[in-house]
Amino acid sequence: MNPKSERIKAVGYAAAAAVFYALNVPCSKLLLGSVPPTFMAAFLYLGAGFSVGIMYIFHRRKEQPSERLCRKDMPYTIAMVLLDIIAPILLMLGVKLGTSANASLLGNFEIVATTLIAMLVFRERVSKKLWAAIGLITLSSIILSFGGKGSFSFSAGSLLVLGATACWGLENNCTRSISEKSTYQIVTIKGFGSGAGSFVIALIIGEDMPQLRHILPALLLGFAAYGLSIFTYIRAQKTLGAAKTSAYYAVAPFIGAFLSFVVLHEALTAVYLTALAVMIAGTAFAAADTLESGD
Repeated sequence: MNPKSERIKAVGYAAAAAVFYALNVPCSKLLLGSVPPTFMAAFLYLGAGFSVGIMYIFHRRKEQPSERLCRKDMPYTIAMVLLDIIAPILLMLGVKLGTSANASLLGNFEIVATTLIAMLVFRERVSKKLWAAIGLITLSSIILSFGGKGSFSFSAGSLLVLGATACWGLENNCTRSISEKSTYQIVTIKGFGSGAGSFVIALIIGEDMPQLRHILPALLLGFAAYGLSIFTYIRAQKTLGAAKTSAYYAVAPFIGAFLSFVVLHEALTAVYLTALAVMIAGTAFAAADTLESGD
C-alpha cells in the first residue's frame, strides 16, 4: 500500500475511533444512576478487554513474534495501564457531577495535552495551524469549565473531566510508543489491566456492586466505546502519530454532545453555544493541519 493510501486508511481509523468513543459519555450518563463511577470505569475497560481478548485468541496465530510486546515495552505498557485506571474514574466522576454535553466538549482538551506531550517529550513536529487549534480548544475548554452565574471558580465536574483528558494525553503518547506492536495485545492488556485496577479501587472505597442487569450494558458499552475505539485509534497512530490522530479524534465530543441533546434532552445554553463555536474553529485548524501534512 502506498503512503497516500495508508494515510487515508489511517484517517478512516481515527474517524471510526471518534465515532465509537462518542457513545461513551451520553450512554455512561444513563448508566451512572445505577452503576457507581469507579465500577463504571472498571466495567467499561473490562468490556474492552473481554471482547478484544476473544478477537485476539483467533488472531494470535497470524502474528509474528516481533509484533508482540517485549521487555523494553514494559515501561510504556505499565504507564498506559496506570493512566487508564485514573483517567476514566475522573471522567465518570466529572460526568456524574456535571452535564454530559459539557463533558463531551471538554474531552477535546485531550488534543492539547496529547500535542504538548508529543512535542515536548516525544519530539513530534507541531505546525502553526496546530498551535492555533490548541489555543482555540483551550479557550473553549476554559469557557465551558466556569460554573456560570458570575462565578469565577471552576466547576468540580469540569475540573475532573480536564484531569481525565490530561491523563489520556500522556497515555496516548505512551501507547504511540508501542503502537507498532500487536494492536490486539495492547487493547487486551489495557482493558484487563485498567479494568481490574479500577475494580479493586471500587471495592476498596466501598462502592456498592451494581446489579447484573446494569453490569451487562456497561460491558457492552465498553466493547464499543473503549474496545473498538482504542483498537482503531492505535491503528491510526501507527501512520499519523499521536498529535495528528488526536486532531481527527476531536470530532468525538461533538458527536457525544449531539447525542446528549437527543438522548438526554440536556438544555442548550449561551455559554455552551459560545464554547461550541470556538471549539469548531479550533478543530477546523487541527483538521486543516492534518490534511496539509504529507509526512
